Amino acid sequence: MARTTRRSTTHLSRRLVQLYAGLALYGASSALLVRAELGLEPWGVLHQGLAELTGISIGVVSIIVGAVVLLLWIPLRQRPGLGTVSNVFVVGLAMDGTLAVVGELDGYGFRVPALVLGIVLNGVATGLYIAARFGPGPRDGLMTGLNRVTGRSIRLVRTAIEVAVVATGFALGGSLGVGTVVYALAIGPLAQLFLRVFALPEPTAPAVTAVPGTTAVPAVTAVPGTTAVPGVAAASGQPSTPAPPVGSGPVAAPAPGQAILPQ
Repeated sequence: MARTTRRSTTHLSRRLVQLYAGLALYGASSALLVRAELGLEPWGVLHQGLAELTGISIGVVSIIVGAVVLLLWIPLRQRPGLGTVSNVFVVGLAMDGTLAVVGELDGYGFRVPALVLGIVLNGVATGLYIAARFGPGPRDGLMTGLNRVTGRSIRLVRTAIEVAVVATGFALGGSLGVGTVVYALAIGPLAQLFLRVFALPEPTAPAVTAVPGTTAVPAVTAVPGTTAVPGVAAASGQPSTPAPPVGSGPVAAPAPGQAILPQ
């Protein structure tokens, strides 16, 4: 029992590490796309456009937008998990933190590698936090909720959301470019790859151990002239007393350690 508890605790600890490492890396990778200035992912275009409009940092805008999207889950009857709520805050904070450390990049010799690294790390981050199984992000939950309520396909719902998000963000001044296209083409295969890499095994069920002084019997086999009863095992390794034929005389008292099988 203690060993099973330790395994469960270790499994939970690894899931939590994956969740928060993935969310922090997602924010950092999004910041690299901002510094590359070659086009952002669809929601990043909206975040940047709102940041330009309001003067608020893009990370804080990401937190506000995530919270608003999470409120939209209420009429869709979606249930958030730990990963959902954490996504709202951790990604935005990690993005602002990375932008504070990584300054503006000059020339394509720095910006193109930053774009490629940002997209790859975004795929790694997606595999990490989704494989942790603590609930989808607010934006993914909006997509699955609309899919369930409207009956439309995931592909159609996701496309409609991202087209609306990109168009709104671009109109507000968000960065739309070749990086947006490359991200859209690469993120699916990358996420699928790293979901397999970071997939966690399900915790195993505890094994059945025989009680000292008894014999563990995987299956009950009838002995000629007796009645086999599922789930009944002889104690102390001694055979069960055969049931007498119907209408026979009194049954003799069993020997110590034996069990009487019901007719």
